[in-house]
Amino acid sequence: MNDDLARLADEYWEYGLEYEPTDALMLGDHRYDDRMEDVSREAEDAHVARLRDFGSRAAAVDPTGLTRDERVTREVLGFLAGADADFAEQHLAEVAVNPAIGVQEMMPVAAGQFPLLEAQHAEDVLVKFREMGRMFGQYADRVLEGLAAGRTAVDLHIDRTVARLDAWLASPVGADPLLAVPAPPVFDEAAEAAWRERLAGVIAERVRPGLARYREAIAATRGQARSVDRPGLCSLPGGEEAYAAAVRRYVTLDRDPEEVHRIGLTQIERLADEYRELGSEVLGTTDLAAIFEALRSDPALHFSEGPAVVAAAETALAKARAAMGDWFGRLPQAGCRVAETPSGPIAFYFPPATDGSRPGTFFVNTSDPTNWGTFQIESMAYHEGIPGHHLQLAIAQELPDVPQFRRHAFISAYGEGWALYTERLADEMGLYGGPIDRIGMLWGDSMRSCRLVVDTGMHALGWSRQQAIDFVAANSPMAVGQIEAEIDRYIGMPGQALSYMLGRIEVQRLRMEAEETMGDGFDVKGFHDVVLGSGVVPLETLGRLVGEWVAGGSAS
Repeated sequence: MNDDLARLADEYWEYGLEYEPTDALMLGDHRYDDRMEDVSREAEDAHVARLRDFGSRAAAVDPTGLTRDERVTREVLGFLAGADADFAEQHLAEVAVNPAIGVQEMMPVAAGQFPLLEAQHAEDVLVKFREMGRMFGQYADRVLEGLAAGRTAVDLHIDRTVARLDAWLASPVGADPLLAVPAPPVFDEAAEAAWRERLAGVIAERVRPGLARYREAIAATRGQARSVDRPGLCSLPGGEEAYAAAVRRYVTLDRDPEEVHRIGLTQIERLADEYRELGSEVLGTTDLAAIFEALRSDPALHFSEGPAVVAAAETALAKARAAMGDWFGRLPQAGCRVAETPSGPIAFYFPPATDGSRPGTFFVNTSDPTNWGTFQIESMAYHEGIPGHHLQLAIAQELPDVPQFRRHAFISAYGEGWALYTERLADEMGLYGGPIDRIGMLWGDSMRSCRLVVDTGMHALGWSRQQAIDFVAANSPMAVGQIEAEIDRYIGMPGQALSYMLGRIEVQRLRMEAEETMGDGFDVKGFHDVVLGSGVVPLETLGRLVGEWVAGGSAS
């Protein structure tokens, strides 16, 4: 055992928990329940310096004599520290105003999942909420710093975020979305009522003033806001460097934006024949535009009520849960549930709390149930739940004898690439209920292929928001409302949208090469176990691990 590397891994993990106290709470670590993130520029600069130190110390560890697992630890820590430092140095908090994925949208969702078990946890969260007001004030400072540097958000995003904050501030404190935080089970009715009254007081006295300051700062940038005609990073000072850092962070490989753009176009072309085959069977037409329009607008192919979306997702997960033992040797102990939410992306996943207080959760945004096609829900459930994110993340959390940071880290190209791979894997597993549900698999591929085109289009090639919307509308069956929300998400998270399809392509490539090399000796269970058996890794490391497995003939 390399003691220096083990100590470095532990130090890196402990630093991450302290720097991201809300993440620590979500994992069930209650040491920092009374803290909120420090998002000031000073804290960000100090964070970059600390990450650089971790990266240099990982590089200084001599790989000679390290075990297989220690090599993985060294590589993952070095990648995360370096890529996160490069990305943080772009100071994108200055332009992080987004009505789809902004902090004002995601914080209430997170609060509703806080695993509070004891009275002290509830007491500490009162302090945390006081600190939340300070955090919103810091976000206000960052927006104004951006304004001074000539870096502003997109005008439409400013207007919509201000409107969202106005609605929040105008709502009764007793109905504040942050009050969705669960009370500890040790509270009786009277104790919970008294605690919630105190919590509402903190929201009124601390959180809402911070929100109001954030709202005023955002509004103050409106006169110098970027137009929706130039929403990408390429329109900002230092934008090309910022996009390169974002791509490296999310994809783990250096990829030229124009090359990625071309890959997306090629993927879209390949999907056309699959749509025509299933469209003829299900919709009675091989005309691509007609297929897209039917999927987009036929009321019979869309949900009308949120509970029906949840029920369909639960049914899909039950099928996957029953079949997963035939395709995976390593299975998670933690369960996976489905929950409704009125905010955030259309679908997303929270991993289990490590203390067992909360299972993995697949969230479905049902603020407008008609946005959900009945054909979509199965592929989305397999992506977010089983065998996608839940299987990958829950297995990683439960890995024995690996550093804590590797059990809980997330590298987007690996995690999202795996989840998108499982949408096609689910077809191999026979999980889709019928041809219409298989069209949902193609729907998902269309969205992720279009992402390669429009993310690079906006952030590297100067596309407008409308140009991106029009492209996705012409090349996928997504509804216009969904497309607009997705495009706004890509504007706010440059580079992240590339990770899905590029990661999936890499996992498929590795599997294909393994099958060709091993022939009859290839075992799909073994392949999946080696892909999931080391936790999150950069794609280059994943390729090495699979190559070693192929050479050895087993997932040892």
